[in-house]
Amino acid sequence: MKKSALFALCALAPLVLATHSAAAETADVAPTSVEELVVTGEIAFRDRTEDAVPTLSYDLEYFQRFEPLTAGDALKRVPSVAFLSDILEADGARLRGMDPGYTQILINGERVPGAGVDRSFFVDRIPAELIERVEVVRSASANRSGDAVAGALNIVLRDALTLDGGYVRAGAIRLHDGEFKGTFGGVWGGQVGPGRLLVGASVQGRRNPKEKFSQRFDEPGGELDNVEVQTDVRDGTDYSFNASYNLDVAGGVLDLNGVFVRTDRLQAERSIEYAGGEIAEAAIETTNVNDLDILTDNYSFGGRFKREMLGGETTFKLAYAALEDDQYEFEDEINVEDDEFEGVRVQTDIKDEELSAALQHRLDLASGQKLEFGVQFVDKDRRTSVLETETEEPGVYDPYEPVAGGLSTIEERRIDPYVMLSGESGPLKWETGLRYETTEVTIIDETVDEDERNSENDYGLLLPSAHLRYSLTGADRISVSVARTVRRPNFNYLSPALLEGEYGDNDFLGNPNLKPETAWGLDVGFEHRIGPRGVFGVNVFYRKVSDLIELVNTGEYSEEALDNYEDALEDGATEAEAQEELTSFVLSADNVGDGTVYGIEFDLSTPLDFAGLPNTGVFLNYSWLDSEVDDAFGSRRFNDQAKYVLNAGFIHDLPEWGAAFGATYRKQGAAFGRIVGEEVSTRYSGDLEVFVEKRFGERFVVRLTGSNLLDGSKRETFNKFNTIEDQIDRDFDEYELEREEAGPVFQLVGRMTF
Repeated sequence: MKKSALFALCALAPLVLATHSAAAETADVAPTSVEELVVTGEIAFRDRTEDAVPTLSYDLEYFQRFEPLTAGDALKRVPSVAFLSDILEADGARLRGMDPGYTQILINGERVPGAGVDRSFFVDRIPAELIERVEVVRSASANRSGDAVAGALNIVLRDALTLDGGYVRAGAIRLHDGEFKGTFGGVWGGQVGPGRLLVGASVQGRRNPKEKFSQRFDEPGGELDNVEVQTDVRDGTDYSFNASYNLDVAGGVLDLNGVFVRTDRLQAERSIEYAGGEIAEAAIETTNVNDLDILTDNYSFGGRFKREMLGGETTFKLAYAALEDDQYEFEDEINVEDDEFEGVRVQTDIKDEELSAALQHRLDLASGQKLEFGVQFVDKDRRTSVLETETEEPGVYDPYEPVAGGLSTIEERRIDPYVMLSGESGPLKWETGLRYETTEVTIIDETVDEDERNSENDYGLLLPSAHLRYSLTGADRISVSVARTVRRPNFNYLSPALLEGEYGDNDFLGNPNLKPETAWGLDVGFEHRIGPRGVFGVNVFYRKVSDLIELVNTGEYSEEALDNYEDALEDGATEAEAQEELTSFVLSADNVGDGTVYGIEFDLSTPLDFAGLPNTGVFLNYSWLDSEVDDAFGSRRFNDQAKYVLNAGFIHDLPEWGAAFGATYRKQGAAFGRIVGEEVSTRYSGDLEVFVEKRFGERFVVRLTGSNLLDGSKRETFNKFNTIEDQIDRDFDEYELEREEAGPVFQLVGRMTF
C-alpha cells in the first residue's frame, strides 16, 4: 500500500504542476449565513493560508458531509494524523505518528489540559458540531507554547463573528449490533445588544461495540496455551455547550467565550478464557467481567481585550480551563478449575486546572515590518487520587487504600516572555522570534515517606524560531521553517513512588528531577495552486530530539527479586544459588540519548475543473513517516509510530438534483512499540466511508452516511517477558495474538436553518 500510494502521488505531481492557476488571496469576510454553511451544496477544499508559519487549514465544511461525530473523527482526514486507538475510536492524535505527548492540542489557539499522563488531550472529547475549522500547524512560533515537537493541531471553535442565523441538527445512528443512538444539536449567531452573540449546544449518543479474540502461546511457533473471547461495548452520551460574545467597548474589542463538554460513558468488557484452542464450556479456564464508568468534564472560560494604544495594538488575555475526570472500575475474575475469585475496585479522580494570562503588544515598523512582544503566564495544578481495594470473596471488600503514587499533586508555574519580528517584501514573507520558557515544578506525593514527599524542579529553555515563505509565481510558493520545541515529562514519571511489578517483574521508581526533551525541527515545503480552489502540497520534515526520556535500570533489585533471594537462603540454598533469583530490577526514567524523526507529506485538494468536472472534488494526502532511537535492546523507531498514513476520497455534487454523494478511504501503516517487558506490533485494516445527501429548498438538507464499511479490524502481536535478561535472550513469558473487529455504522442526519 505504501509503495503504490507513493507511486501514484509521484505520477500525479507533473499533472498537478502543469495545471494553470491564478487565484486571489483570501480576505476577511462577513459572518457566514447559515444557508451558505449548511445547504448550499458547494464542495469545500483545503484553504491556502497566508501565514509565514507552514499551516494547513480545513473548514468544517471539508469534513461535514461525512458527519464526523467528534474532532477526532474529523482529524482522521488531515495529513499525517495517526491514532493508536480501538476500532471506531479516535482519541489521542499522533501527528506524524508520534506519541500524543509530542502533539500540541490547542482550542482557539490556547492550550487545554488533558487527562492523559503524557499531557495529551483526547480530541474525541470535542463534538465536531462546535468546530469552525481545524489547522495543522507544522512548526512552532515564538508567540505560542513550545510544546509542539511533532507540530500543533488547532481546533478553532465557532465564535460570535462567524455565523449569521441558526440551524438545528437531529439524527439517528445505527450500530452493527442493531442498537440506535440519537444526536441533536443547534447553533445560533446574531446581533444581541451592543455586540454579537453565538450559542450552541448538542447531545450526542455514542456507542462502540467490538469483539476481540486472543491466542496465547508460550513462544512464537510454540504450543497454544489458551484463547480468549471478549466483547467490548462502549456506550454513553456526550453533552456540549458553547457561547461567544463580541462587542466594542472602551475604545477596543472585547471577546468573551466559554465551552463545556461532558463525556458520560460506560465501557463494559466480558471475556472467557479457554484452555488450548477449543472453545467449549468444558474448556473454560476463567471468566472475567470488567466495567469502567467514566464521567469527564472539560470546560473553559476566557476573555480577550484588544485595543490601539502605546503606538500599536495591545492585547490582554485571561482564561481558566479545567478537566475533571472521575472513573470507577471493577474487575471480577473467576478461575473455574480452582473455583477461585479475585475482585478489584478502583476509583480514579483527576482534576487538572490551568489559569493563564497574557500581555501582548504589536508595533508596525517601517518597510511593512511588525514587532510583537509579550509575556504569557500559566499556573497549573493537577491533583490525582487513585484508590483501590481487592478481595477474594465476592461482595466483601476492605476499605479503599491509595495505590503507590495514587495521591499526588503536581504544580507547574510558567512565565514565558517572547519577542517576534515579521515582515513582507514583494514575494517574500518571513517571521523570526525568540521565546524563553521558565518552569517551576512541585511534586507532592502522599504515598511515600514524609522526607521524600515533596520534590521541586525548575528549568529554563530558549526556543528560537524562523519561518520564510517565498512566492515563485502567482500559483507556486516554497516555505522553510526552523524551530526549537520541547516536550515536558509524563506525569507518571515524576512521582517518587515505587511501583512494584510495573514492567514485567521489574519495579519502577519515578524521577522528580527529569528535564524536558528538546528538539530542533526543519520543515521545507512546496505548494501549488490549482485553479481558484485547488491546492497541491509537498513537505519534508526532520526533527532531532535530545535528552530523550527513556526507562533506565538503576541497578537496584526489585522487591520480588529480593524476596525470592531471601526465600532461597531460608530454604538452604547457597549464596551463589540464591543470587540466581536476582533477575529483576528497579527501573526509573532519565534523560538519555537522542532520536531523529523524518518524513515526507503530500496533500492534494482540488475540483476537477481542468478535466471538465467542476462539480467533482478529489482529496488525497499521503505521509511517509520514519524515525530512529536507541534503547536498552538496540535501535527502533519511536514507539508506535505508524509507517504511513493515507487518505483518499471524492465528492460529486449534482446541483440540478439538489444532491451529492462521495466516499473516503483511509489506511494507516503498521506500528511497533517496545518497552521493558513488552513489545507490541499493531496493524489496522482500511476504513471506507460514504455519504449521500439531498437538499430541499434553501433551508433543509438530509444526509445518510456509512462508516467502517469494510468491517475494520485491529491486529496486535504481543511479545511478553519477565526480566530484561529474558527480553535480550528472547526467553518468552508469553506470545499473544489479538484481533479486534467492529462492523459498519450508519447515520441519518437532517439540518434545518432558521
